[in-house]
This record gives sequence, C-alpha cells and structure tokens, in this order.
Amino acid sequence: MFESVLVANRGEIARRVIRTVRRMGVRAIAVYSEADADLPFVKEADEAVLLGPANPLQSYLDADKVLEAARATGAQAVHPGYGFFSENAGFARAVAEAGLVWIGPSPEAIERMGDKINARNLMEAAGVPVAAGTREPVTDLERAVAAAAEIGYPVMVKAAGGGGGIGMGVARDEAELARAFETAARAAARFGAAGGDGASNGPAILLERYIERARHVEVQILGFPDGTVVALGERDCSVQRRHQKVVEETPSPGITPALRERMLAAAVRAGEAVGYLGAGTVECLVDADAQDFVFLEMNTRLQVEHPVTELVTGVDLVEQQLRIAAGEAEPFSVAPSGHAIEFRVYAEDPRRFLPGPGKIDVWEEPSGEGVRVDSGYAAGTAVTPFYDPLMAKLCVYGRTRDEALERARKAVAGFQVEGPKNNLPFCAELLEHPEFAAGDYDTGLVSRMRA
Repeated sequence: MFESVLVANRGEIARRVIRTVRRMGVRAIAVYSEADADLPFVKEADEAVLLGPANPLQSYLDADKVLEAARATGAQAVHPGYGFFSENAGFARAVAEAGLVWIGPSPEAIERMGDKINARNLMEAAGVPVAAGTREPVTDLERAVAAAAEIGYPVMVKAAGGGGGIGMGVARDEAELARAFETAARAAARFGAAGGDGASNGPAILLERYIERARHVEVQILGFPDGTVVALGERDCSVQRRHQKVVEETPSPGITPALRERMLAAAVRAGEAVGYLGAGTVECLVDADAQDFVFLEMNTRLQVEHPVTELVTGVDLVEQQLRIAAGEAEPFSVAPSGHAIEFRVYAEDPRRFLPGPGKIDVWEEPSGEGVRVDSGYAAGTAVTPFYDPLMAKLCVYGRTRDEALERARKAVAGFQVEGPKNNLPFCAELLEHPEFAAGDYDTGLVSRMRA
C-alpha cells in the first residue's frame, strides 16, 4: 500500500477520501485554494498545500501546481475525487509521467468513454443495448434535422463531451431542435468537444431517441488488476433538476429482478470492453413501462452518490480504489442488503434551485441509526460562488425502503443550516410527494413539482 496519497479535490469529497486514507494508515495530503483555507478537509489532512487563488483555473485546475504539490510533499499517488481532473486523460498521463500512481482507470479508458458518441458505438459493439441515435458527430443544424427525421421525434440533444447533464435538451419538432442544438453547441464549445479534427468543423453533438417517462439508473462496477469486473448493484438517480441529480437510492424501486440482472450483466460487459480498472459507473436510461434499458454513458470515476452503494454492501469504495491502484485487490462478490437513499444538500434556493452562497452561521448535522452525513462545511465556514454549491450528502439506510424513508424524514428535519440558502425544504417536500413515496417516479418528477 502507498505511504502517502494526495487528494486533488476539495470540499466533501476531499474530506471523505481523506477519512478512508487516514483510516488505512496512509498519510493524506490536501491541496486547497485561498477560498477554502478554513474548510474541514484542510484541517483534517496530515499535510495541506495552498495552490493559489479561488479561481479553479489558478488552483484546483492548474495541473502544474497540483503536481508540484505532490512532488514537494513526497506523495506516491493521486486521488482525483470527482469533477476537476477526475476524468481528464491528459492529467492522468501527467501523473504517471511524474512517477506517481493515478488512482483511477487508464487514460485510454477515460478517453474511450469520455466522448459520448465513441462510448455509445463501443458499447453497441460490446452487446450493450443503446438507443437509436447518431454514430458520428453532428456538426451543424442541417445534419441534425436530417438525423432527427431518421431517428424519429422526440430526440435528446447533447454535447458529445462533458458531463453533469449540462447542455442537454429534448426536441419534439424542428423548432425545438434548433434551440436544443444551439444550447448543446455552447456546451460542446465549453468542453472543447469538436467534430472532425478541430473546432473549425463545428460542435460535436449527439442525437438519440428520447425515452418518455424514463428512469435514470446506474450500475456501480469495480475493475480489478486481473481483468475481472464486478457489479455492486444499481442506483436510481431519477430525481433531477436541469438534468442534474438531486436524490439517489438503491435498490431502484422501478425495476424488476429480471431487469436488474440484465443491467448488471451489461455493466460488467461494458467494463470488460475497455479493460476498466477501479471504481466506475455505467449509466442507463430505463423505460419503466417496457422494463427495458439502454446505455447512457460511463463515468470513469467515483460518483457523488457512491455512499448509498457503500451502505447496502458494506464496501468502502475509496478503500477499494486505493487497493486496486496499489495492485493489492482481488475480485470479490457481495449481495446488497437493505435500502439506502442520498439527498444532496445544496446551497441553493429550494424553489428555483439557483445558487445561494454565504457564511454558515448554524450547522447541525442529524445523527442516529442508519444516518450518515458526508459534509464539506461546518459552522463559521462559507460557501463561496467559485465552486459547485454542494454542501453535504445526507444518506440514510433502512432494512426496507419504508424504514429508510421514515429515517430520511427525521434526518432532513433534524439537519439545521442557517446562513446560505439551502434545499432542505425541497427534500422534505419530496419525501411527502406521493410519486416519490410510492417509488413510482421518473426523471420528470422535479419538473412536475416545479411546473
């Protein structure tokens, strides 16, 4: 095992990784910006290095500064968390070239799965179900109109690169297609996804058949050094605003055991197709009515919602990441048990979901049986406008979904945050919504709640 690991991230995920690293007897090294100097992850690391100003381009996204911090502290490995450099193949290569161990999949796997069109084609070749869609980048509106006519409306329009649902849109006719294409093109430019051999050829856009009343269900996989890939169950991520997840649970209440078995097998095939190493997630769209699914994308990193899988399996996914990267892990199987739900606690308005940063005057986390809080803040610290407004992840576990829901209601009510705006009132409202309470919901639930 490594003697030291540098965590190239911030906030709750840095704190969560540091917790496992230190539990394993490994020295944890944090990097931070001037805006984050007072956050708990900085104080809880064995050593912390200031990278620079709040602007992430001058701190967390400055590869040279991060690698220099690793060299200066004698770090042996780099854990990227999620976001920032976590799915950056160039940075993964730079880590290896610096003589350090990258705690994640190979740069080649990151590249192959980072482009949604390439990933879709690769999965289709591997026998993983995919939606009807474009096999080559669509670079202008005229081609998009022709492709949509062939696929059939409605279509989902999205940039080939990037993640987090940014720039995605549904088009039900040509007028909506024009607007959705423009939005996706802006996202493509932001993520540097260009068709052909450069941006001059236009944005790289993917069109796929849109599934009405879809559920967003993903499978957690682990790839081991001997080539074995195992699936650790699925997570339902259908509660979303602006195509971005807010609440996740496992097991999914919307799929049958037969569909679950097919999805887990497909996720293993997906991992095997790219020689996947470490923790990754195969995301799918489920047609709840037909009880069928198609591949959506693969996240080549640890997911925000990984704690719910840990709660039902007893597996520390960060520990497995470290052991796999160190070449010490061997394949294992585990049967998930019970039910877990995660609520992302954001510093945002609970009605329109607009960021609302500010100083935290009161921060009281709930506790009790089956309650876990992964937080990045504490009383006296501040949520700044420079980064994602995620403050914490409130997770609950129960032997049944009903027990988990009851514990969630008490935990949400017991989470006290004063200062910045927060979405805890939305979480409480969601728990009383009949669709969510019954488990019979889809990705349009939040839109219906906020019509």
